[in-house]
Amino acid sequence: MPDAFNFTASPFDCLNPDEQSLVRESVDIAYFRKGETVLELGEAPSHLFVIIKGYVTQMDGAEMLGTFGPDDCLDGRSLVSGKASHRFVAAEEVVAYQLARQAVKELIASNATFGALLFSDLGHKLSALSQRASRHETQSFALARVDEAFVREAHVVDAGLDVLAVVKIFQAERINNVLVRDAKSEPSRLGIFTTSGLQRAILDGRPLDQLAVGAVATFNLATVSPSDQVGDAMALMLRARVRRLVVMDGVEVKGVLEALDLFSFLSNHSHLITLQIEQAKDLPTLNAAALRITELMGLLYRNGSRVSLIAKLVQQLNLHLFERAWHMIAPPELVANSCLFVMGSEGRGEQLLKTDQDNGLVLRDGYAPPQDLQQICERFSAALAGFGYPECPGRIMLSNPEWCASVNEFGQRSRRWLLMPDVEGLMKLAIFMDAHAVCGDAGLLEQVKEGIFSLSADNEAVLTRFAAAIDAFGSSSGWWSRVFALADPDRHLHLKKEGIFPLVHGVRSLALCHGVRETSTSARIAALVSANALSEQMGNELNQSLQFFMGLKLQAGLAEMESGRPVSGALEVSMLSSLDRDLLKDTLSVVKRFKGQLRYRFHLDKL
Repeated sequence: MPDAFNFTASPFDCLNPDEQSLVRESVDIAYFRKGETVLELGEAPSHLFVIIKGYVTQMDGAEMLGTFGPDDCLDGRSLVSGKASHRFVAAEEVVAYQLARQAVKELIASNATFGALLFSDLGHKLSALSQRASRHETQSFALARVDEAFVREAHVVDAGLDVLAVVKIFQAERINNVLVRDAKSEPSRLGIFTTSGLQRAILDGRPLDQLAVGAVATFNLATVSPSDQVGDAMALMLRARVRRLVVMDGVEVKGVLEALDLFSFLSNHSHLITLQIEQAKDLPTLNAAALRITELMGLLYRNGSRVSLIAKLVQQLNLHLFERAWHMIAPPELVANSCLFVMGSEGRGEQLLKTDQDNGLVLRDGYAPPQDLQQICERFSAALAGFGYPECPGRIMLSNPEWCASVNEFGQRSRRWLLMPDVEGLMKLAIFMDAHAVCGDAGLLEQVKEGIFSLSADNEAVLTRFAAAIDAFGSSSGWWSRVFALADPDRHLHLKKEGIFPLVHGVRSLALCHGVRETSTSARIAALVSANALSEQMGNELNQSLQFFMGLKLQAGLAEMESGRPVSGALEVSMLSSLDRDLLKDTLSVVKRFKGQLRYRFHLDKL
């Protein structure tokens, strides 16, 4: 029977043929009756058990901490430490492989990935998983280095060279740009002159053979290094709205990365989405681009791209989409005297699949908006609904007058949310804390936010009430048994309620407490770690947990979309691999520990 050992299950799927032979030679079969103890608390394990049939529960006194089923291992950490930390009991008849401890030790010594996946902490597990994926799958194109793409040779000219001479270089070298070095400036600076700059030179009116190229060059370069990831370079192009990046190794120019070359390397059509958005003349054309954003996201995910990168690209494309739609609908004067902003996961740059609209409009104090402002806002909300973003059930969108107001009015509302908070007010404040400007005057939004930070500074009562929302979806007591219990027939987990929201809001609460202005959770964590408000280990674990949650949520949502079902946000735990179930337990445990820290910091048990 050991010949039938499942080497496709984690962590055994990373073993080479010799290591698999060692397993076959060292494994035996064990049988446990229902109710029989598999491992006793404090016992020194002599074997690693790999379940073939049945289920085993992990007990801490009378509380069930978890359930192990077919292909799950128990208990790797106890085997290494030499003592079982919990009691493991057969919930029904159990048949399991038992792998000798000495064989496990040899496998750990010879295969670091096996050891990491078997007993390491969350960070090492996810790192090992990433390394293993790179061996088993084609490496994601977005994870490749910039210098692995086609980087064109850079042609550098002096800023004093006349434009006509530069055009002759264009023709002779069959290029459309040169880098321009201005050695006379202090310090020396580097710019770029392209065929687009040639249009400006012609419109300048001076003879081209008398016009220095430095006078019409652009010196605000977008640069990347050779070791940067291609996916990050693509995100920079989208954010900076440029068609080429200068590749710099320190102060040395390595070449120019053209958009067409980059996108050819990536072999996807994200550049077409950007062009389609920018060149769109009507809302139906924008709607077609919106559909392609979802298609691109699925393509990136199936190619193994980092979830954080996918979210970053989706955010940039969505911001372009919303901005273009707003310019089509709102008159220029309204755009100039207001700030359109998004909130929630969209504002944090953590939205993947399309969710409810969370947006608003802040108007300049003293500005008299057009009389049909309400109709303009309603047309925008309807346009986003047409793009696939349904209206928010709580009406948190600019077509609701509460979310379309002047700086002064927003300031008054935010003060009420802070100083006279109820549950609804606290949730509105939490959503607004993630506000990110889309277009218009971003300074208007910052004025409102600044008022919130000034009022909350050193106000422990306000901060405590705000942080208390980590339990907005109920107490987490007994959640191990609810999520992993055998008695639950479908064992669905709502990732947002149990994992994502308490993590994100906990970080948001600490950010408000310490005056951190960043909106993304990862940026907030980095700032909090720098301020010693979070330990580096906890910061890393929170980042890793959030990325894992987002990946699971995206995976489940794409599966629902492909089967024609509505995206529910629920995760069917029983359908996860043994490794993903193990990682889910670890990440939920991180959230549980983090909530404990927050309760201590904000004295939540006294509420």
